[in-house]
Amino acid sequence: MTWSLWLAQIQAVVRLEMKKTFFSRRGFWVYLLALAPVLVFAGRAFDLARNRQYLQEVADGHSVSTVALESIHTGMTRQEVEEKLGEPYSRRVFEGRRNSRSWLSYTDGTSTYVFVFDGDELRGITVRDRGNFQDDSLIYATFFQFFYLRLLIFFGCVGIFVNLFRGEMANKSLHFYLLAPMRREVLVAGKFLAGLIAATVIFCTSTALQLWMFAIPFGSAATFEKLHAASYIGVTALACLGYGAVFLAAGLLAVNPMLPVAGVLLWEGANLFLPAALKKISIIFYLQSLCPVLAPPEKDMNPLLALLISSAEPTRAPLAIAGLLAVTALILVWAGFRARKLEISYSSD
Repeated sequence: MTWSLWLAQIQAVVRLEMKKTFFSRRGFWVYLLALAPVLVFAGRAFDLARNRQYLQEVADGHSVSTVALESIHTGMTRQEVEEKLGEPYSRRVFEGRRNSRSWLSYTDGTSTYVFVFDGDELRGITVRDRGNFQDDSLIYATFFQFFYLRLLIFFGCVGIFVNLFRGEMANKSLHFYLLAPMRREVLVAGKFLAGLIAATVIFCTSTALQLWMFAIPFGSAATFEKLHAASYIGVTALACLGYGAVFLAAGLLAVNPMLPVAGVLLWEGANLFLPAALKKISIIFYLQSLCPVLAPPEKDMNPLLALLISSAEPTRAPLAIAGLLAVTALILVWAGFRARKLEISYSSD
């Protein structure tokens, strides 16, 4: 009887909170965070499609084989290159006081080859690929792990979960819950579930749309599976779970929740540079262990910073998931016990 009552009360709290969570004016910017990367990848898909069409049109009029393009090497003269490849589809010349520089562009319909000449000698070759699935999937993995998880989902969960309690304290409406014949642990569980549903729906939908936009230029139905969409969406949901529990507790227990939020942000951001043992005392470490593609540090990173990066063996998926679930449960249990002592006083206002 007791458990059925608690479940009914949790369901009632979730129903009451869903509308406030999804349509809160304070949380409107969370939708912008989730929408921003979708728009970026949609723009990328449009640009790649337009560039593909342009290169195909150019190739129809200036057909050059890939073998011929790859046979060109530095040191050749401009006349030798043009005799071998024919007329370029684009030619740019810059006349300087002492020397001239020219750029000749060719395409095989897939990639653009730009040959740079100093005077009459070929000095450089640049190949611009319209899109390589293997390389681009690594780019997405880097974006997902270093930007989407660490910043967008992080701050999105701050906006959703901190306000579950702190927002109602500011609005002077939390006392309606506290006066109800309901255990505080039940209230915490109901509010957390409402926030988790909202965060998961918003950010998992964003992740799915990002991957869809990312896959469009490659024109293959199998690409979506090759991108490990289920794994990325699952990691997104676990990120909402872990960060959500932390920020609900911060909003419930801290007078100024931005202080613990700043502390968590610094700790998670410094994870790359922490010793292997300390890396494991963070949420981002386990989330990255679950990512299907491991993103390496940037190639152009300062050598001194690269030396500071420490490596740690990723945790196996079952242990990483179990660890995140266990930490979330412990935080919620602790928050539930602390909520028993929660008192609201508006006399100072």
